[in-house]
Amino acid sequence: MTDAYIYDALRSPRGKGRPDGSLHELTSVALSAKVLNAVKSRNGLEGHAVEDVIWGNVTQVGEQGGCLARSAVLASDLDESIPGLAINRFCASGMEAVNIAANQVRGGAGMAYIAGGVEMMGRVAMGSDGAAIAVDPSLAMKTYFVPQGISADIIATEYGFTRDMADALAVESQKRAAQAWAENRFAKSVIEIKDQNGLTILDRDEYMRPGTDMQSLGGLKPAFKDMGEVMPGFDKIAMMKYPHLAQINHIHHAGNSSGIVDGAAAVLIGNKEFGEKYGLKPRARIRATAKIGTDPTIMLTGPVPVTQKILADHGMAISDIDLFEVNEAFASVVLRFQQAFDVDPALVNVNGGSIAMGHPLGATGAIIIGTLLDELERADKEVGLATLCIASGMGAATIIERV
Repeated sequence: MTDAYIYDALRSPRGKGRPDGSLHELTSVALSAKVLNAVKSRNGLEGHAVEDVIWGNVTQVGEQGGCLARSAVLASDLDESIPGLAINRFCASGMEAVNIAANQVRGGAGMAYIAGGVEMMGRVAMGSDGAAIAVDPSLAMKTYFVPQGISADIIATEYGFTRDMADALAVESQKRAAQAWAENRFAKSVIEIKDQNGLTILDRDEYMRPGTDMQSLGGLKPAFKDMGEVMPGFDKIAMMKYPHLAQINHIHHAGNSSGIVDGAAAVLIGNKEFGEKYGLKPRARIRATAKIGTDPTIMLTGPVPVTQKILADHGMAISDIDLFEVNEAFASVVLRFQQAFDVDPALVNVNGGSIAMGHPLGATGAIIIGTLLDELERADKEVGLATLCIASGMGAATIIERV
C-alpha cells in the first residue's frame, strides 16, 4: 500500500450559527469555495492537481443539497476537470471524507485529494432534511429512537457522570480554547474569511465564552429534561431499552453541549510523488482509519468501540497515542472516553473543543484532525488519535503520525 500523507490542513473560523453570526451571509457553497481556494493558493496547485474533492455535509437539503462538493469546486478557482463527491456520515462526515481520501491514495486511485466538509447551521437547520430514523415510526420504534440530548443523558446515567463533572469539563474546554487563541495556536490553520470587497468578515472563532465558570453554568436549566419526562416522554422509550435504569439523570444543557455554528475545513492528502511534484513537505502520515456501528438508542458511545477497533486492527495500545481529539458533542461523550481508557484528561482536547468553539456538523471531523496535527507539532509529539460519536449509533476514528 502507498502511504497517504497530510500536506496541509486549514479551516474557516467558526461563526455563530444564527442570523447575527458573522458568516451568516455566506452559503455553504460560497464558504466551501473560499476554503478550497486557500488550499489551492497555499500549495500552488494547478490544473487537475487532485483526483477529487470529497466533501462532507450533514443536512443535505436546500442550498446544502445536490452534490455540494461539485458545486463548491465550480464556485472555486480549482480546475473544472476536478470532480466532487458529497458524503454524509452525520457528525463524522468531515472525518470520513479524509479517511476515504486517504484510503483512495493508499490504494493507488490517484495521487492526491482534497477532503473536508462544511455546515452552515444558521442557514440550514439541523434536522430539516427529515431523517428517517427520527420521522419514520416503524424505524423509530424498532431502534427505540430518542434525540441525541436524551442519549447524552443516558450515557451520564449509565456511567455515573454528574452535572458537576459535565460542567467542569465544559469550563475547562472554554479555558483551553481561550488560551489557544491567546497563544495563536491556530494561526497555521485558521484562514481569514473576507467578503467580495476584500474586507474581513471573520478571523477567529466567535462562539466562545471565555468567562464561563461553574457558577454561570449552574444556573442553566437541563435542556432535555422536559422532552424526556413530559411530552413526548422520551425517557420512557429509553427505559424500555434499558430497564435497569430507574430514571434518566438529565445533566446536559447549552453550556456543556456543543455549540451550533457555521464553518468549513479542508485537508490536502497525497502520496509521496504528489509532494515531490509540487515541492511540498508532508506534515503527517495517516496511519489508520476505522468506523463502526453501535447501539442506536444510546447512540453517542461510538468513540470507545471504534478506538478499541482501530487499535486492535493495527496492533497498537492506548499508550501508543500521545494526544487525543474527542469531539465534544456533549460532555458525557468525552467523560465516557476518558473513563473507558483511563487516559489523562490533560492529553484530550488540549486546545478546547466543540463545547467552547462549536460543532459545524459536516466540517468538525476535518477540523479536529487539523487541530490534532497542529498540536502534535507544537508539543513535539508523534502520534495522535481523533474520534467522533455519530448520530444513529456509529463511531469513526483516524490515527495520524508526524513525519
